[in-house]
Formats: sequence, structure tokens, C-alpha cells
Amino acid sequence: MTVVVLGIDALDPDLVDSVEHPNLVLDAHESIETIDSAEGEPSTHELWPTIVTGLPPEEHGLVLADDGVAWGNPVLSFGSRVAEYVLPDSLQTAIGAWLLTNTAADAFRTPASYYAENGIDTMFDGREAKPIGIPNYVVDPDEEDREHALRKEMGDLFERDPDATGGHRSSDPATFYERCLEMSMVRIALTRRALRSRSYELVFGYTSGLDLVGHVAYQAPEMQDSAYAELDDFVGEVRSDLDEDDELVLVSDHGLQDGVHTHEAMVASTAPSIVEAVDSVLDFRSAIEAELDRRDHRRAGRTFEAADDADADAVREQLEDLGYME
Repeated sequence: MTVVVLGIDALDPDLVDSVEHPNLVLDAHESIETIDSAEGEPSTHELWPTIVTGLPPEEHGLVLADDGVAWGNPVLSFGSRVAEYVLPDSLQTAIGAWLLTNTAADAFRTPASYYAENGIDTMFDGREAKPIGIPNYVVDPDEEDREHALRKEMGDLFERDPDATGGHRSSDPATFYERCLEMSMVRIALTRRALRSRSYELVFGYTSGLDLVGHVAYQAPEMQDSAYAELDDFVGEVRSDLDEDDELVLVSDHGLQDGVHTHEAMVASTAPSIVEAVDSVLDFRSAIEAELDRRDHRRAGRTFEAADDADADAVREQLEDLGYME
């Protein structure tokens, strides 16, 4: 048995519909409590570490500053010094926005090793697990997948603008939408591949496509509706891959309406008992671990035996007889 978690950033309980989005509500779903950052709204940077550890941000230590920028990120540390000592404090947010739009800096790339180094347990410890793209839980900081590359290459398709609704704007919403849905398709495909390999007891894939669309949907409101409809199809493909004893769980860090993060998150599952155990993002880790501990989820995986030399010679002779090889 495999527990598959899809972390869908900004999946909003108020925007899912049981009839229109059967794969986003699954067999049970509920709104759950989330946690506000120093900015006064929920933060992706802080909340995914909370979801995988069960700890509030002040305990796992990955927090945003009052200006909404993760100045603790080494890539941004120079900008932090400039903002603090050279320019007025009121310009620090603008500097952070410029850095994250115009450089390769990424506030969500804390390595997975951070947790063990700081004595912090996660839901992945001691398990045959496959984390995929989780913000601030980066298994190999030297590797990037297509979603991460696309996010870095957005440029003016997704610019941080503190004066815009939701703090972002897009120069071309239609092209931006296609990029975001490609991002979601890539991460969900990686999650499906990990499930279909039958090698893991826990697969946890994350995608930010819905969140990005939501931040600029005030420019084209129909974009968000379309993204929900497409994500329902994508999740349906994962659902079709489940074996009888597998479980699928969806979780978000916050909702998103009118370009702004809302103060509730969401959980859905093919196992209603998991949903019943989650009232807050702080509960998610324990609910997943309880499900994993309840049943044997260890997977045998696939093995493919290589042909021995005699078999290889026989194949070669046959190909030579048929004229394919000389």
C-alpha cells in the first residue's frame, strides 16, 4: 500500500465543488486552520515545513521577515545588508521583490538536510518515502525539475509588485496560465511515476501552479476557474493509478481569492479517517503517520533481470541471421 499526498498550493475549500471537482474533494474533504506569518497572511515559505514537521514556524525556524522576504536565505543575505544599512527601511520590500524577480534567488530552496542538522523530525524519517518539490524540503539542491525551472524563468510573466493586488502582476496572463499548468502537470506526472514504480510507502508531490494563477487571476478572473477544472482532471489521473489498498490525500497551505491568500487551508482524501484527524496544518503530519503505522505500507518495487551472456549471444545470432546485424 502507498499513501500518496498531493500538496496543492492555494487549493481553496471555498472554490471546490463536489459536482464540478469530484477529484479535488475525493471521498471526504474539509476546511482546516492555517497559520499567519508576520505579514498577516499565510506564507508558503513557512507552511510547507509546518505540514511535513507538525511544528509551527517559530519552532522549525523557517520564517519570513515583516516585509515578506526570507532574508535568511544565503542568496538574499547581500540584499538584506544593503536594505538594512544603505537604503531606508521602507525600500526593503521593493529590494526583495526585485531580487526575486530578476535573479535566480528562490526563497523555497532550504535543503532537506536542514531538519536533521537542527534536530527536527519530519514525516519522511525512517520511511521509504519520495518527497517531490516540497518548498523548503529540497532533497538535492543541485537538481531542478521542470516546474522549478519554469518558475525561475517567469520574468515579467510573474513579477512581484507590492502595489498590485495580491502583490504580483503578469505582462501576459494567457501565456502565464499555460506555464503554470505545465508546472502542475510536470509535478503530478512525477508523483504518478513514483506511485506506479511501487517502490515507496509514502509519495508526497507538491505543485505551485494553482497558487501562481490565483495571484494574477484578478487580471482575468476566469483563469482560476479554468485552473481548478484542469487540476481536477490531473488529480483524476493520479486517482486512476491507485491500487485498491492505496490512499490519496490532498492538502493545501492556504486558500487564495481575488489575488490574496485566505486564512483557511484544505484537506481531502480517499480515506475519510485521515480527514477526520486533521483540524489544522499542524495535524497533518500526525494523521499521515497514523495511516502509515496502521497498515504495512512497505513496497517490494519492481525488479528486472538482465539477460546473461548466453542469452545475449543467442539474440545477437538471431539478429545476424535476420540481417539486422553483421
